[in-house]
Amino acid sequence: MKKYLLLFIFFTTLLFSKEFSVTSYNVENFFDLNYDKTEYEEYIPNSKSNWNKSTYNKKIENIAKVLKELDSSIIALQEIESKLILKDLQRKLPKYKYITFVKYPNSSVGLGFLSKIKILHNNQIKVRFQDKTFRPILETTFIFDKIKFKIFNNHWPSKKSKESYRIKYAYALLNAIKELPKDYDYIILGDFNSNYNEKETLKFDKLLNDSSAITGINDILNTTIKKEFINKSSILEQKQRAHYNLWFELKYQDRFSYKFKGQNSTPDNIILPISMFDKKNISYINNSFKVFKPPYLYDNKKINRWQIKNGIHKKVGFSDHLPISASFKISNFEKIEQNYSKISDLYKTSQLEQEFDLKQAVVIYKNKDSAIIKQEDNRAIFIYKAPYLKLAYSYDLRVKSINEFFGLKQIENFSTIKVNKKIKELNPYYLKVEDINNFEDLKYQNEVLVNFEALYKDKKLEFNNQKIKVYFKNHIPKDNKRIFVKKAHIAYFKQYVQLIIYSKEDFEIIN
Repeated sequence: MKKYLLLFIFFTTLLFSKEFSVTSYNVENFFDLNYDKTEYEEYIPNSKSNWNKSTYNKKIENIAKVLKELDSSIIALQEIESKLILKDLQRKLPKYKYITFVKYPNSSVGLGFLSKIKILHNNQIKVRFQDKTFRPILETTFIFDKIKFKIFNNHWPSKKSKESYRIKYAYALLNAIKELPKDYDYIILGDFNSNYNEKETLKFDKLLNDSSAITGINDILNTTIKKEFINKSSILEQKQRAHYNLWFELKYQDRFSYKFKGQNSTPDNIILPISMFDKKNISYINNSFKVFKPPYLYDNKKINRWQIKNGIHKKVGFSDHLPISASFKISNFEKIEQNYSKISDLYKTSQLEQEFDLKQAVVIYKNKDSAIIKQEDNRAIFIYKAPYLKLAYSYDLRVKSINEFFGLKQIENFSTIKVNKKIKELNPYYLKVEDINNFEDLKYQNEVLVNFEALYKDKKLEFNNQKIKVYFKNHIPKDNKRIFVKKAHIAYFKQYVQLIIYSKEDFEIIN
């Protein structure tokens, strides 16, 4: 029995030794205690800011705590001032035998790696500007189980600079990637100061958009092709260098590593090429992407950042970013089949890997070209462009792609297989106020709420001791008016539930 147990342990260890994990972590302005005259004011050593040996050691201790619990094979760090910091972390974490660091001599911070996996060599991808100094891209080659692979550690310019600055970084990175064979394994990660869906927001930002809404992360790195985000299936069909962003593995409300004015933000990204989804060498472990957020790092919807008050370090906190991680193995990529047949299945994923047929979908609401469809005893979903679908008709549809418009799940592309019949009574497909326990529960997203009275005040509807944000598509009533709502779409915008009333026919003013 003991012999078999030892064999089991041996083979289990051998199996997992073929796997490794990678973390990216912006540790927020981590300076050493040498005065180089490139420090931010609060980090001048032994000054009135309290940045001294005791404070520095506390930051080392806190960051080491995070890295120890993560226990990743390779850790990519951003916003570190020098190699000295890596060496001090290494003393706390002796498993990490290999370190590397890079920055420009006149820049404040750089980036580096702590690694349990052997580092073969490093390269600086220099990105220079006449008016500003940022950081190079660190290109590091590792060897794992006799297989070489690269990680590109990035820290692109912040949004104090326009998008053209980040585009220049994207081109520099892409040019380096083009030098590699197409089947070469590499990982792109770091703080890009760009959201995974940057092109959806940039077009509305006049201060940043100096590029006709072209973005570095989406358009240059090709995480989108023809306006659609790359998924794990479509990446295999691309002839050009395309990349998949791992944020799509998480539910919309869980996609954040940073908070900007209280809103979820994803400046930190892990982005993968086609080679990580093929049948040789290193492959990505499906659905292994995660944000590390134990209660000491994230609590009450706030990130426990390193705290400075009135220019004085308080020796409390960690970073304003959360670490993100992913795992890899020496094996074929294992695709998870999506055997979908119901609308509720669409809420299990952010992207469709293959088309599927949706039967007996009834149009329960129609507004111009958009529609809401629902299956009996199942969920509802919004279709942005459905000009040929008719209210109250049942259809068999082929769903080709879905997306999340600022969090609202919707069908993006579909075709009609069959028109079934007209439904005589739609009331069973609608929800009433008493049917809903908690409007924040995302299971009610895209349902149609009918026949209730409410007070319209401060862009909210007040009813049943609740205040829900409301968006009137056309006619907006005056403030402090009571209205009777005939139909409202339960939608989701960014992090919040809101009701959408599309037409003036969908409500009437009581007084």
